[in-house]
Amino acid sequence: MALEVAAGEFVVGDFPFASGETLPELRLAYQTLGSPDKPGVLAMHGTGGSGNQFLQPHFAEPMFGPGGLLDAAEHYVILPDAIGHGRSSKPSDGLRGRFPSYCYDDLVRAQHRLVTEHLGVRHLRLVMGTSMGGMHTWLWGSRWPGLMDGLVPLASLPTQIAGRNRMIRKMMIDAIRLDPDWRNGEYAAQPRGLRAALYLLFMMSSSPLAQQRAAPTRDEADRFVVEWLDHRLARTDANDFLYQVASSRDYDPSPDLERIEAPLLAINSADDEVNPPELGILERLMPRVKRGRYVLLPITEATRGHGTHTLPAVWGDHLKAFLARDLAR
Repeated sequence: MALEVAAGEFVVGDFPFASGETLPELRLAYQTLGSPDKPGVLAMHGTGGSGNQFLQPHFAEPMFGPGGLLDAAEHYVILPDAIGHGRSSKPSDGLRGRFPSYCYDDLVRAQHRLVTEHLGVRHLRLVMGTSMGGMHTWLWGSRWPGLMDGLVPLASLPTQIAGRNRMIRKMMIDAIRLDPDWRNGEYAAQPRGLRAALYLLFMMSSSPLAQQRAAPTRDEADRFVVEWLDHRLARTDANDFLYQVASSRDYDPSPDLERIEAPLLAINSADDEVNPPELGILERLMPRVKRGRYVLLPITEATRGHGTHTLPAVWGDHLKAFLARDLAR
């Protein structure tokens, strides 16, 4: 299956950041599927990703392909690269450690301007996202409550990042910043602290059962880690990664959950070490969302821990039921 993908760029002059800094020219890259006269769908990616993750066959075919849940022939699908990610403006473009210290508030404001100003979309049928994009989905629902018909945040929680989640993020940030080779972002070669930060990312986002299946012997486990790290090091810049992880510092939609008007379906998985179900956060906060409910996917051979969010084969039936019941026109 070959989907017709249109790539574009929205350039914003003198974009103001929550930190008080300004970027004379902010570049926001995006891709779209389908026609703008169809109902709009906004899909937002996770930390370190880009809109390209939604164009991989295992996601794109069941979601956007012919007869898919969000068939691109019947929808206008918008896949932005967040600030600091993909082809959008980021530290590694040249500013390095002098790039504005962006946060989630900046990311969602920029995406909102992309959708409403540049693309001219005034209403969306669905706003959805995975991991960081799931967190942004909660923010979209509370900040622009009348803009969408439905919300589907995957692999996320609607509260401040704290506890183990924040502790690991703090360790990743410090692994880079406290490395003398980082040189306040002006390094000549990637600092060694990036390797330590990526090790922490692996442990944070992995799940025991999935890793056991992937590497059931000692030698396979060693090889798996080496190959995973080599792959990540080849495509990761320390400043970009540092900014991406640090940008979650202001996230906390919990005070505004009552503002969400659209039906909302949160989907998490029981083997997600980033959002562990034993914290009971969704059970405690979801009653404050007027038309909200959540699904906790049980651990199966098909789940992949935090990475389950990009596997529609696992959760697609729940989305299908939500679209038919809650978003039926």
